Amino acid sequence: MSTASTRIAPTQDPLKAVLESDSEAVLAVITGVEGPSYRPVGATMAVFADGSRAGTLSSGCIENDIAVHAIQALEAGAPKSIRYGRGSPYIDIQLPCGGGLDIMLVPRPSKAVLGQAVGTVTDRQLGSLHIDGQSGALAAHVFQPTGWTGQQFVIGFEPGIRFLVFGKGPEASTFAGLVQSAGYDNLLLSPDSETLDIGAAAGCPTFPLVRAAFPEAIKADPWTAIVLFFHDHDWEPPILKGALETEAFYIGAQGSQRARDARLQELTVLGASADQLERLHGPVGLIPSARDAGTLAVSVLAEVLAKRMAAKDVGA
Repeated sequence: MSTASTRIAPTQDPLKAVLESDSEAVLAVITGVEGPSYRPVGATMAVFADGSRAGTLSSGCIENDIAVHAIQALEAGAPKSIRYGRGSPYIDIQLPCGGGLDIMLVPRPSKAVLGQAVGTVTDRQLGSLHIDGQSGALAAHVFQPTGWTGQQFVIGFEPGIRFLVFGKGPEASTFAGLVQSAGYDNLLLSPDSETLDIGAAAGCPTFPLVRAAFPEAIKADPWTAIVLFFHDHDWEPPILKGALETEAFYIGAQGSQRARDARLQELTVLGASADQLERLHGPVGLIPSARDAGTLAVSVLAEVLAKRMAAKDVGA
């Protein structure tokens, strides 16, 4: 029996991997966590009949064994539930975190239903995937939080963070390159061809700015972060005015406290309300007075992620 020790793609999206593969598959889902855990409830991994897999459910300590049970579920044609760590019958497999994991294995998940779920997120909408705990049957529904609802296990989906990066120079291109390398959806917008070329070389989608304004063609939903990196601050107020009229969860601009004060005054003249101005972050980043593009990029990314996690903690 294969232990699925080859052809591993831990970072590949498991649902998309199932849709794109011609091989029969098993969807492995964390349905319960006791104590600390590397991955949250609702995390998924795909195991294929040829022994390959996509995604991961731990730091690497249980994936091979999950694959063994997944092939068994595939052969039996029925869902299977297994537990690792605390309270598990598999005492030879230890979780370094000391917690416990409940995992459901769903053989041959419906590609039609998975396609609906993936399409919802691709369209940047909320949605959920419901899995019958006994039959393994799948259904796509409007958003519900992740967790058990009777005999149904629900995986709630929301779009990932998207970054709209406005600016000119190394700060803008470095930040865009960072979020691109981290796997986040992004768009680099700049009036400067060199900045756009550097971003494109890093794999970033780009958009040339022809005037100081938030482009009408660009949309920002509640999962979008907008960050400005301009040394020429004259570009900022018109762009920020448009940004503040969107649903973006984070809007920030590079610069000192003095630059921020001047920015707020100009936005007030442009008609921005006090509530809108409260949404504006600046100086951006968790590290005060970052002096190089790399440090600033990491600092700003950390602030954006902290902001998003705080919003999720309060149910935003």
